[in-house]
Amino acid sequence: MSSKTKIVVLHLKEVVYTAIFAALGILLVILLIFMFLPGRKGEENKTAARYAAGAYTSSLQLNGSAIDVEVVVDDNRINSISLVNLDEATAAMYPLMQPALDNISQQVYEKQSLEGVSYGDDNQYTSMALIQAIQAALDKAAYIKGDTP
Repeated sequence: MSSKTKIVVLHLKEVVYTAIFAALGILLVILLIFMFLPGRKGEENKTAARYAAGAYTSSLQLNGSAIDVEVVVDDNRINSISLVNLDEATAAMYPLMQPALDNISQQVYEKQSLEGVSYGDDNQYTSMALIQAIQAALDKAAYIKGDTP
């Protein structure tokens, strides 16, 4: 009776390294799956409405005269920003109002947000006042969590 016994010698160091590399490989595969599968959050953000469609105004007080900033939005986009109720006397007193609004509105159309809007030092205070008025109008248009469009 001849038995051919084979003895396999495993070094503990090799077993530990193999287990660590196997665990890291599995973790890497799981991370890649989560990274490249389409997420539910992205789909919800695309389909969920950010604004209630309509035209919203916010008042801006300049030396006793009220100027309304009108923001027109649809469900997910800011469509237009304009000055309403701007008479000639106020336009003459504040000549940087319309050019500053044009600059801000162009940036808002591209970014669809007020974040990162830049303005020059020559019309800093006018731009800041306009941005605050636009933000107030957008706050009126924004859906509150739990509301349905």
